[in-house]
Amino acid sequence: MNRQRIFEAYMLGRQLSIELREKGLDKEMYMAYNMLGHINRYCGNKDAAKRNFNTVISMMEKAGYYESMPPIYMNLVNVELDDDPEEARRLLDKAKEIAEKYSPERVFDIETRRTLIYYNSGDIPKFLEGYKAYQEGVAEGKSSVHGRSIEVYYLATMGKIDEAVALARNELGDEGREAITKIYEQSGRWKEAYNSLRQFMSSSDSVNNVVLANSMRGIREELRIYDMERDSARQLTIGLMITALLLMLLVAALVYIHFSRRRHMRQLKKAYDHALESDKMKSAFIRNITHEVRTPLNIISGFAQVISDPELVTGPEERAHIAEMMQKNTQLITSLIDEMLELSLNENAPGSVAKEDSVEVNDLIRDFLQENEYKVNKKTIKLQFESSLEEDFRLQTNEEMLKRVVTLLFDNAVKYTQEGSITVMASADDEQVTLAMEDTGTGIPAKEAETIFDRFVKLDTFKEGLGLGLPLCRMIVNRLGGSVNLDTSYKQGARFVVKLNR
Repeated sequence: MNRQRIFEAYMLGRQLSIELREKGLDKEMYMAYNMLGHINRYCGNKDAAKRNFNTVISMMEKAGYYESMPPIYMNLVNVELDDDPEEARRLLDKAKEIAEKYSPERVFDIETRRTLIYYNSGDIPKFLEGYKAYQEGVAEGKSSVHGRSIEVYYLATMGKIDEAVALARNELGDEGREAITKIYEQSGRWKEAYNSLRQFMSSSDSVNNVVLANSMRGIREELRIYDMERDSARQLTIGLMITALLLMLLVAALVYIHFSRRRHMRQLKKAYDHALESDKMKSAFIRNITHEVRTPLNIISGFAQVISDPELVTGPEERAHIAEMMQKNTQLITSLIDEMLELSLNENAPGSVAKEDSVEVNDLIRDFLQENEYKVNKKTIKLQFESSLEEDFRLQTNEEMLKRVVTLLFDNAVKYTQEGSITVMASADDEQVTLAMEDTGTGIPAKEAETIFDRFVKLDTFKEGLGLGLPLCRMIVNRLGGSVNLDTSYKQGARFVVKLNR
């Protein structure tokens, strides 16, 4: 399913749910929301998928359709399994509890799904116990939609990896690709796991395929070298068996091959993990950018419809307020796009910048606070500037980039501070100039002191932004030849410290 078809199916499901709601057709509404859940899961939007499936469960509980609830819980299990295995097991128990009371024929299918979870989590003894129970159920005439999968994994558990892969490829369809990757991973055959994962990812509509292809190019060369070394080792072994005079060379070659293979297998495992992480980052990026851009766009679109109809606007004050909100959200979208472009430009620019400006630090910060004081609520937040620098103290740097650093830290402080104060501090010693941005906001746990400088990291998902401000700030400071870090000793909020060489 390509992106266009996914979008069309999503819009169809959404329109269907609206129409069915207006007509009061409950059972058809369950189908519409369930379809939306599957589409969102396929697209990687797990949060939306969970909301859709939970909506179906709530409607079924309200209407008393308990006998049809276990399959919806199973859909939630599939979504939660990668993110929260404990929650997945809890949902599975809930599905079984309801099935035992209202639809006993579904219990066997639920237990079979639990057996697959044991395999995925590496608990082989419990998997084998579950497989034995599955075989007993089949002998009694029971059946499960997961039967083919459990047979595939049983073959893998018995060491029949190639047979298991062939069965998965022939019997499981699209789901077989993921099963094959899991089988190779559990058996430690990282080369095949890597190739299977690559095929699985290339078949999906990934916005990150080009990046992944470039990052894997070096691994292909390593695999080629590995194969060459292995063939050379075989030939060397045959030669060494002919004469005892080459025994020491044989031993040395075998030792070398052993450690080379281990090194290459570690590199391959690392590449495999990197591919998985890249796929997760892609999904997180799509969710973040979709939410952060769609929300202000919806606001602008809605206000545009309102302001275009004179009957909906009561007077000039309301029209001015609408125009202000439209302008604010337009600026928000522009800011998001600018941050992504600025991050890309700084990442691809040369390492350091020319320090051609002689900046009066005190004047720069005072002017900045005066120009940006409109961003804070003066009734609840006090802006302060504390400096131990001489009034005529100058720093040789890039003025525009220094202003950008202060702006990014200030905007971050404003975003997380509801009351108290925001203080900019400046000091210097013989070697460095220190600037600090201190607030009395929500604060940051010490364990997240470095995580917050990673891209797309947001400790509070309800705040605006993509999580690019602090990574961009660190990138700019590094180009200025300095450093920026969170002061974990400060507990009344957050304090970021920038150090620049004089």
